[in-house]
Amino acid sequence: MFADSVTQLALDARGRTVVCGSHAGRYAGAYASRYHIGSIILNDAAIGLDSAGIGGLDLLEDLGVPAAAVSYSSAAIGDAQDTYERGVISHVNRQAAALGCRVEMRVPAAVALLDGAEAVDAVDNSADEGRYLLESEVPYVWGLDSAALACGDDLGAVLITGSHGGLVGGRPEAALRVMALGAVFNDAGGGPGTARLPALDIKQVPAATVSAASARIGDARSTYADGIISQVNETARRIGGAVGMRTPELVAVVREDWRRA
Repeated sequence: MFADSVTQLALDARGRTVVCGSHAGRYAGAYASRYHIGSIILNDAAIGLDSAGIGGLDLLEDLGVPAAAVSYSSAAIGDAQDTYERGVISHVNRQAAALGCRVEMRVPAAVALLDGAEAVDAVDNSADEGRYLLESEVPYVWGLDSAALACGDDLGAVLITGSHGGLVGGRPEAALRVMALGAVFNDAGGGPGTARLPALDIKQVPAATVSAASARIGDARSTYADGIISQVNETARRIGGAVGMRTPELVAVVREDWRRA
């Protein structure tokens, strides 16, 4: 089965092989484990700081779930169909390797090997958390390990996410669930990993990505504390956002623009 994001999984994923557009970080692996999948293929998100882009493979290995990741340069992150059609395997965990899945294999061949793996009942609950108040002065700055955690209460807040900056399923209208004051994502290696930024220009939301090499994908607190801005959208550029800033510096720019408004 295909899922552009692990957050789209449902009960019918039990025991199935999932081709998924999400990064292969620990948050994604933990979230996928909730649904007792048979196996999964994700995106390595350029691997990044502390190899966070593939941390979910080890997590799933500990649970007994076969898992693999495609190279970020072979397929668009956030797009399961593209992952299936163009993805090239870059990393496998022990269970996937035991089934014959290997590096440089194309995804359809990997799926044929992984298909039929049995559902695993073990679950990692670390994805049950993932929201952190980073700055308590209005406008609030929230850290969200996944952009899917955004909710109505985040209207008018600055959202610092651990998510990749790609468009889930290529849909610009799904770039962000709420009208935030500003948003930051991980670039997952650039290219398709920054596609949310122009989509948020349409909504006039200042948005940026941090370099995957500077911050752990799937970890909002790392995006905030460690992230170095790698790309800004036009809306962010107009108010003073710039490549090379630290994330708190960009937040300060967004706050100052809000005060002037």
